[in-house]
Amino acid sequence: MSLLRQQGSTVTAPPSAAPAKGLRTPAGGRRTGGLSARTRHKGMGVLLISPFLLLFLAFLVAPLGYAFWLSLRTSTLVGGDHFSWFANYQQTFTDPHFLSGVRRVAVFGVVQIPVMLGFALLGALIIDEVTSRLAKVFRMTLFMPYAVPAVIGALMWGFLYSPTFGPVNAISNSLGLGKVDLLSHTLMLTSLGNIVTWQWTGYNMIVLYAALQGLPREVYEAAKLDGAGQVQTALRIKIPMISSAMVLALMFTIIGTLQFFTEPRVLEKTASSVITPDYTPNLYAYNLAFQYSEFNYSAAISFSLGAVVFIGSYFFLFATRKRSGLK
Repeated sequence: MSLLRQQGSTVTAPPSAAPAKGLRTPAGGRRTGGLSARTRHKGMGVLLISPFLLLFLAFLVAPLGYAFWLSLRTSTLVGGDHFSWFANYQQTFTDPHFLSGVRRVAVFGVVQIPVMLGFALLGALIIDEVTSRLAKVFRMTLFMPYAVPAVIGALMWGFLYSPTFGPVNAISNSLGLGKVDLLSHTLMLTSLGNIVTWQWTGYNMIVLYAALQGLPREVYEAAKLDGAGQVQTALRIKIPMISSAMVLALMFTIIGTLQFFTEPRVLEKTASSVITPDYTPNLYAYNLAFQYSEFNYSAAISFSLGAVVFIGSYFFLFATRKRSGLK
């Protein structure tokens, strides 16, 4: 018995096997061979977004790069195609056709944008105040014109404006008001403004209404306890608290106004004597490219308009960043 005890005390346990390289030990050792889970996740993310990246490069970056390359060249019958650097851009900002289109669009925006955003804000405030089923019907009714494609909407309003077979002219004659040519030189901008307001008021209303829905209701209750009415609550609480949403809606509206194209293009054939090829900057660039084959100068006009939109948007956000809370 003592011998067995003596032998057992002298027996030592075999040393534990050292962990093999490249394997994770139970104690949490780091694997040295193969790819880590984080690397595999990154690779899977790149694989999933690769279709978008390919389409983005093929249909946006590459066309923009080619258009910019075209804008730096000049093609003439005598001199041929040669590299002219920024000569097309210098011509753009001295072109009376381009400058007249910019002025016309600026006048159009100064009148139309406040009217449209005013209607959108009024509709959003009304829907936010009404909680019955009528609010849903009113919201869908105002948003419905935005669901109509811009081309179809312009065609529809072109039919309504037609001085020969349009119902607006027929109604004015039946009321004894005489013939009203809504596509004349004096009323064309008003008619276009009506189309754009009808098309985009519902969209801006939904944006502002969503911002109103995100406001805390406790503020309204506190204002009501202080004796504030609905008008005072709207003017002193709701509108200041959604100023950031209003600034964004205004910025996007300004950008869309400077890119004004669809409605004048659709009505161009109906009122060709009024809507000239240089009526708006975008329409001028389009006609230069596809009617006169001046692709180089058309590309320069497009990039010049894009630069004007970018610089104007930047300074607008910079000027309103403190009031709107945007950075």
